[in-house]
Amino acid sequence: MGSLWLGAFVGFIITAVLGGPLPIIGHLIGGLVAGLIAGSGMGRGALAGFLAGMLGGIIVTILVVIGLVAVGGILGGGLGALIGGIIGAVVVGIIAFVLNLFGAIVAAIGGLVGGAIKKD
Repeated sequence: MGSLWLGAFVGFIITAVLGGPLPIIGHLIGGLVAGLIAGSGMGRGALAGFLAGMLGGIIVTILVVIGLVAVGGILGGGLGALIGGIIGAVVVGIIAFVLNLFGAIVAAIGGLVGGAIKKD
């Protein structure tokens, strides 16, 4: 029996690395690997893939917000960083998180397939 959290972590690393250059394929591969490591059936594999996709989505959202705060700080000083952070957190952060939720669903599909392949 594999480890759910190890599978989710490895899938997250793969999703984070491949998610930018290959948005859908990276999430699918990360979920597949997470499902293979988690093992023990399709449900556990899908959960590991979903966790990997959500962790990747949260990290991408945080990086987007930090990037907007940095750009606001460089262009407008402290007030620009504050405004960039508010806009980043409220508008772009929510949009990025919703889009990454779709990536988590794709990763869950990959985990479902990986869990079905490696059934203990």
